[in-house]
Amino acid sequence: MPSFAVLLLIALIPILYTAYLSFTKYDVLSDPVWYGTANYEKLATDQKFWSAMKNTVIYTVFTVPLQIFIPMLLADVLAKTEVKWLSSFVRSVLFVPVVASLILVGTVWRYMLSGDTGFFNSVLATVGIDPINFLGNPTWAMVVVIVVSAWKNIGYFLVLFYAGVLDIPGERYEAASVDGANRIQQFFYITIPGLRPVMVLCIILSTIWSFQVFDLVYVMTGGGPGGATTTLVMAIYQQGFKLFQMGSASAIAIVLLGIIVVFSAAQKLIIKEEN
Repeated sequence: MPSFAVLLLIALIPILYTAYLSFTKYDVLSDPVWYGTANYEKLATDQKFWSAMKNTVIYTVFTVPLQIFIPMLLADVLAKTEVKWLSSFVRSVLFVPVVASLILVGTVWRYMLSGDTGFFNSVLATVGIDPINFLGNPTWAMVVVIVVSAWKNIGYFLVLFYAGVLDIPGERYEAASVDGANRIQQFFYITIPGLRPVMVLCIILSTIWSFQVFDLVYVMTGGGPGGATTTLVMAIYQQGFKLFQMGSASAIAIVLLGIIVVFSAAQKLIIKEEN
């Protein structure tokens, strides 16, 4: 119990201090001055904040499905393949990006996508296609961040879905085969319903991680071009460590914390109902 109390304090003290700062005007160079709800009132009309919120929602809406459906399909195929070594090899290869540093992943992809000499533009040049400004175009920059993020996490969710597929009784598939159901029908009527508890967990985790995205955006685009990939956490960084507006940054952090708490509570309720 004492150790739990210590851990609770370690977690609570930064949160409570951040909450306090969100009600102050604090520029690091001087002491915090009580500001009331002014920081939150400013957020309500701050176009940059809402742009960051919109970017975060767009990122989440597209990243979560990619991180759910691709691993789920792969898990179903790999769990049923008769070539077991191939299944193990594919899972191992796809898990490598999971354990790799986000800074490393972002740096490698940034160089691969950069300018005329990047890997992808070099390939396009060989087939006569003009180079694409992947990181300098607002639309392409968001697409790239979404794809790279999904690619990095696919291996993690694949492990969860793979274990879930193995837990589905084989008798169900055998009975479905006897009744004439093909692989596609088995996937939709047996695999997906059987993976529902795992799917709920993965969706909640993926959503929470998506709202917390920072490292990859910071390394690949820095939130640009023109704020097109600035997410909520990126906005916190810019307000707090570039503009030194700690009160405003803390207010955004508390809003983000509220969103994450809601998703975490939803996760617990849904998992409880599933159990």
